[in-house]
Amino acid sequence: MIGLANDSLRAGAIAAVVLFLVSCRVGPNYRPPAMPEGAGAPLASVNTALETPMPPPDAWWHLYDDPRLDDLVREALHANRDLAAADANLIGARAAVAEVHAHRYPSTDVSAGAVRGRDPVTDEILELTARPPQTIWLYEDVFQAAYEVDLFGRIHRAIEAANANAESVAAARDSVRVVVAASTARSYAALCALGEELDVARHSLDIVSHEAAITEQRYEVGGGSEFDVTRAQALVGQVRSSIPQLEGERKAALFELTALLGRTPANAPRELEQCVTPPRVASLIPVGDGQALLSRRPDVRQAESRLAAATAQIGIATADLFPTIRLAGFYGGAATEPSQLTTGLGLAWGVGPSISWTFPNQAGPRARVRQAKASQAAALAAFDSVVLTALKETEQSLAEYGAALERRQALADAQGKIHRSFDIAHDEYAAGSVSNLDLLTTEQTLVALDAAVASSDASLIQLQIDLFKALGGGWHNETL
Repeated sequence: MIGLANDSLRAGAIAAVVLFLVSCRVGPNYRPPAMPEGAGAPLASVNTALETPMPPPDAWWHLYDDPRLDDLVREALHANRDLAAADANLIGARAAVAEVHAHRYPSTDVSAGAVRGRDPVTDEILELTARPPQTIWLYEDVFQAAYEVDLFGRIHRAIEAANANAESVAAARDSVRVVVAASTARSYAALCALGEELDVARHSLDIVSHEAAITEQRYEVGGGSEFDVTRAQALVGQVRSSIPQLEGERKAALFELTALLGRTPANAPRELEQCVTPPRVASLIPVGDGQALLSRRPDVRQAESRLAAATAQIGIATADLFPTIRLAGFYGGAATEPSQLTTGLGLAWGVGPSISWTFPNQAGPRARVRQAKASQAAALAAFDSVVLTALKETEQSLAEYGAALERRQALADAQGKIHRSFDIAHDEYAAGSVSNLDLLTTEQTLVALDAAVASSDASLIQLQIDLFKALGGGWHNETL
């Protein structure tokens, strides 16, 4: 019973010491900041006919069910150079955490050496004994150890700051992954959409060229006028002029994708130039809600980690207002003969505490505390700004995507009608019921609407990918 009582007293004493040391940590403890009012509410711009409140998958590009896109994103996430730099930064940040953690343990140092020359202490002893100074060899070997008693939590707060900085760098790396995945999908979609636009432009060129040829034939047999011919030829030239620009834009998109894949232009994936159909999502787009969005977006996590690091810096600066207590010791020897280092003749050792304190002039440390508090206030404001920006970007993407879908539908309806109108005008022109001007006007409208629908497809897929990017997916390693 006595032994149990002693054990209980010992455990209680240890607990009391731990509680005392913890209670001595200065500076504020970090608490997650409150979100702006309404931040976790359902997204306001969700259209239930287009989107679903189901949480989006991290590997959102799988929703397109396009194996080529899956392969491209996988390659980019493995080979992109910006992402490689972000990975290296994360390794460095984690190494910095390990360095700060080492301060919890005693620092040790071993030194040994030999010096030939005149030693002032030895010379003084020789002079006191009426002997002349001598040039001698002086040997020494010393083991030193020092331990900082973290009474006011300076080391603990430094570890908190290092961990928060590492989390911030990790979130920055995740943000790069989000950008790389979205940029890769955008470049691939642009390639395919431009291929569609080129197909439409070439088909339009065939139509207007055919109609121009008919106009020329009618003129040669006495029907129509030279004015009708030149007007038709001008339309042919106008349609043909759009093709080189689209081809140049498609090559630019190819080289953009090539860089994202970590390849040189010589190794560009030119087989993708055959793609003429942009990828499409067959189902409703899952967007989740505001709360899930903020927990998913890496930039929000990065801003919160920076706030945590800034809070820990206040504790570090506050600890400098109090004494720093260290326990130090050394053991070794100093002698004129190597053999004496292991004997009592050359033995040297010592152990004891040391205290350092910036006092009474504490203007500098107190100024650093104020600086740290100001930095925390700035980090909190930056966090609120990032949260508001995340919500704004998502709502904007939803609104623009919905509007683009409505525009695409309206264009498709008009396209169907103009194709029917053109067929009617063509037949009636052949029968002599409508003028060449009526046919040409219908042709121009047909070409413009076909180009507008193809351009709308290109814009639509880009806005859709922007929406997925705003939702913050694509940063989990397991999505590879």
